[in-house]
Amino acid sequence: MGTLLEAKQVSKEYISGTFVKNRNLALKPISFSINDDSPSITAIAGESGSGKTTFARVIAGILDKSSGSLRYKDKDINQMNSEDILNFKKEVQTIFQDPFEVYNPFYKVDHVLTTPIKKFGLAENKSDIDEMIISALEEVGLRPDETLGRYPHQLSGGQRQRIMVARAFLLKPKIIIADEPVSMVDASLRATILEEIKRLREIHNISVVYITHDLTTAYQVADNIIVLYKGQVVEAGDVENVINKPVHPYTQLLTDCVPRPDPDQKWSKTSGDITIKSRIINGCNCAFCNQNESVESDRKIYEFNKKQIVSCKVAEKKKICANEDISAYFTKKK
Repeated sequence: MGTLLEAKQVSKEYISGTFVKNRNLALKPISFSINDDSPSITAIAGESGSGKTTFARVIAGILDKSSGSLRYKDKDINQMNSEDILNFKKEVQTIFQDPFEVYNPFYKVDHVLTTPIKKFGLAENKSDIDEMIISALEEVGLRPDETLGRYPHQLSGGQRQRIMVARAFLLKPKIIIADEPVSMVDASLRATILEEIKRLREIHNISVVYITHDLTTAYQVADNIIVLYKGQVVEAGDVENVINKPVHPYTQLLTDCVPRPDPDQKWSKTSGDITIKSRIINGCNCAFCNQNESVESDRKIYEFNKKQIVSCKVAEKKKICANEDISAYFTKKK
């Protein structure tokens, strides 16, 4: 089994202040990998400030890690030559949350599609460029004659976001890191964009890291899920297990906050009180139960079952994970 992307104990610390340095460990050490021969969709979930976007940007090479190692095709990205770096940037693409900020309002939307083709030398002439762009737009359900030649403000949010999906697809990447790609579009378009992301995996064998705070879309699109709290993994594994049978009190809290389709049914499955205080387990020192920021939390991760790992006292009777790599407990694609 070939490892495509491998992050070993990567972390990210932000330092601010001129004379007095303030340190914020936004992402605590985490190991994660993506295999080349088993494309998958992995959701990274958690509330705002949980470290989701930091994690995504570190593994995308956008942010420098503070510790650990990040390798792509068995090469350390900090020691890559210019050719390897160019290949890494081509094969690991990012779709950002806000589809409008990506565009330069002075350029037509064609610009974001032609630029990567020229930069990576993917076509020899204008005819080939046009053919590639039309094919990519049709792949994500856009009509080229209604899209090309327009300025960003002349298109809807959904169209702008789908163009960014098409831009990523143009480069035939191995991995797409999608940071909340549907949070800025209306509900009617979310299902469409999510289905397009699933098709990239199913038809073109592209692995996807899907960043979200929405467990409903995570359940809809992902094979596996990592739940973060204050930059630390609290639960991870097969999305069916984690969402339907959450073990960690924080994951239970998140799932209980999802409204049920039946208006007569209570939101909460496990408790009527949807508050952090009500879910804290006495005597536990995990990232969630330890609300004293001056005390270092316990980072032990337990193997609850073969497809689910948990960092909390509720699982302390289980054995501690022998493998640091979270992905070792993931299920293969559906």
